[in-house]
Amino acid sequence: MTRVLYTGTKNASSWAMRAWLALREQGVVFEERVVDIRRPQRYENLARIQAFSPPGAVPVLVDGEAVIFDSLAIMEYASETGPRPLWPEDPLARARARSLLAWVHGGLSGLCSRLSFESAFYPERRAMTVEEITESDRICAVWERTLLESDGPYLFGALSLADLAFVPVVCRILAHRPLLQGWPLSQAWAERLLARPSVREWLDEARPLPVVEMADYLAGDAHSR
Repeated sequence: MTRVLYTGTKNASSWAMRAWLALREQGVVFEERVVDIRRPQRYENLARIQAFSPPGAVPVLVDGEAVIFDSLAIMEYASETGPRPLWPEDPLARARARSLLAWVHGGLSGLCSRLSFESAFYPERRAMTVEEITESDRICAVWERTLLESDGPYLFGALSLADLAFVPVVCRILAHRPLLQGWPLSQAWAERLLARPSVREWLDEARPLPVVEMADYLAGDAHSR
């Protein structure tokens, strides 16, 4: 059986990164095909994806005759296919982990919206605005409380899909705020995530790529500190 994972440009495709990490962490064998999602070629390239995947987006996992076209669904598939589920065993902890993943999947309520995943790879990054610092503190408070309750080293003890879902968020926040002042558990957890071989592999491929500029990134400059 041949599994093919269609991912996107590695410094612009945070959703594909989540799916890719889950498969890698579980040792699931797959062939990767990178789809260039930069403009203007993204439209033609994603139109080809739409020929076999209804949303016409990445990531998409093709496993034999099955087409799995949602990052969360691919992460769940990886969890169930690998050697151990990437969820806490305790039902209450598992429900909380799913809640956090759902928050990420829903866009984190628009937190730090101008600090896109793409901006984590800019050679020169602007300072965070006061609002963005406040927003990132809100995320850090959730991480800190969860890590304190679980006693780490990850959000729910062992590595879970909740941790992997936050990796792109960690990338974009730490790129602009390397030291999470006041959040020591979150700092250690974030650094631990970025040190994982799977994460390093993706980032090592992403960093040399031409940057993908986002038009609204510098809009925060007037309010930066």
